[in-house]
Amino acid sequence: MICIRPMLEADLAAVLRIEQACFFRAWTSEHFLAEIGSERGTPVVVELDGRVAGYLCLTVLLDEAEILDVAVDPALQGRGIGAQLVQWACDEAIQRGARLLLLEVRATSQPAIALYERFGFQQTGLRKAYYEDNIDAVLMDKKLMKEDVDAV
Repeated sequence: MICIRPMLEADLAAVLRIEQACFFRAWTSEHFLAEIGSERGTPVVVELDGRVAGYLCLTVLLDEAEILDVAVDPALQGRGIGAQLVQWACDEAIQRGARLLLLEVRATSQPAIALYERFGFQQTGLRKAYYEDNIDAVLMDKKLMKEDVDAV
């Protein structure tokens, strides 16, 4: 059974294991602790059968929201967990009054780009050589409307 819930300090070991498996320049525990303690941030984990399978960090400021970090355990990718996290982020952003949801993604991460496009995100820009090994960052956003909740 899948459950999305707030991220707790007790989740950090599992979250960091996933973060380090997914990203070359991984966030540290301090990054996640700052999100857990933030008034604007809403970090969540997704549990699958009682174990942390992924996470997402969302921040909302006025009418804009941004997905700051999202990852799914590599051993569990391809099961729709990422899609459930993105849907949660869209729903949460709308509930908190955001009208625009932003993110950036590695240009080499075609599965992630395809997922975001499925949710209606559009490519709006490029940050050249933003990531390690001169990988570009693709900037994407999605205009949010109340009717988008659970639309995908």
